[in-house]
Amino acid sequence: MPPAPTKPQTIGSRAPFDPDEFLSSWSLELLPQDDDLRGSLTKAFNLPAKDSYVYRATAEVTLDQVQHAIGFGGQHGLHGWYVDDENKPIPPPPSTDIAAYTNIFSPSTSTASALRGLASNAKKDSLRAAIAAHLQSQFHLASPTADTATTTTTTTPLTLTLPNKRKQPLANPYYDYWAWSCRALEWAGPWPGTAQTRISHHVLPVFYHHFGCAVPTWDALSAVAQLTQHAPPAPRPKRWPGREVVEIGSGNGYWALQLRRAAGCRVAAVDNAHSEWRTMWIGDTVWMDGVEFLEGRGGAREDVLLLVYPQVGADFTGRVLRAYRGDYVVVAGTQNRNGFTGFKDETIAEWMARERKEFERVAQVPLPSFAGKDEALFVFVRRR
Repeated sequence: MPPAPTKPQTIGSRAPFDPDEFLSSWSLELLPQDDDLRGSLTKAFNLPAKDSYVYRATAEVTLDQVQHAIGFGGQHGLHGWYVDDENKPIPPPPSTDIAAYTNIFSPSTSTASALRGLASNAKKDSLRAAIAAHLQSQFHLASPTADTATTTTTTTPLTLTLPNKRKQPLANPYYDYWAWSCRALEWAGPWPGTAQTRISHHVLPVFYHHFGCAVPTWDALSAVAQLTQHAPPAPRPKRWPGREVVEIGSGNGYWALQLRRAAGCRVAAVDNAHSEWRTMWIGDTVWMDGVEFLEGRGGAREDVLLLVYPQVGADFTGRVLRAYRGDYVVVAGTQNRNGFTGFKDETIAEWMARERKEFERVAQVPLPSFAGKDEALFVFVRRR
């Protein structure tokens, strides 16, 4: 492994990488034209024309190999995301259904309304109907509930709200590339069968290296920001900056940067440097073991804990969650039992309900899922 980076960079770029300039100048015109992902990334990240970098993740690929795979389209089962009970391919979804799915996560739409629209405009027994039903069944926002016996109201530890349509544009190239990938790979969202999907596409390691393992949405950024302002000290200081977000396993820092830029959060990004990222979005990552960082911070009692796509091996997720002594846990990861994140045979919600019973799940909101994946943002708050 090369030394851990101490400044933003893109390995192999022909010019220094400036994240703020990248986001400020981002345009949809930089997205792949005619599905030319190689050309798009070459231009966006100022890569050499004959780029030979090897993207290592679930597989090892170069940009040339990825572009070659894209060129095959759905041949050879490359778009085999949906199969019936006999393991036979289901016809790919129409472009209108794909657009309806990606639109759920746009900052210019209301998530709850978009989810309802996905369902209400679906034909009976269609793939779209199954996807909509699955997403709605997993969606959860806690709210105060009335106690019918006493006619009093029992409040949850915290009631989160999803943001309204964002008036100002949100520069989030990862969302834009993800939406393109849904169109290119004929993916209209997860359904119950996604839990058994074991294939992925060559584009995934490339996206992981340049942006990270999960796409931050305006919903997700807003939810974390709300947690940082919850339960301030009493009396509240005039210039209380809010709680700091401690992101353990921060990777290349894309989430940390977006939380700082778009949501105004203070973020301590911590990573053990076991993985290489072609693009680094921040230069102040604390390179150390996450549990050691938490223990040295008194369990981060005053902070919000963020885990984005936490790894399954070496009990990483369990060790971090046991070491945390604060009141707010946010996890971006899989919402089925496919074992891609967190824990091998159970969801993060199931583990928390058993191992950290003092926490309540107050939100489970879908995140943009890559083809063959099923992701969500989980929020847990300590009961008071």
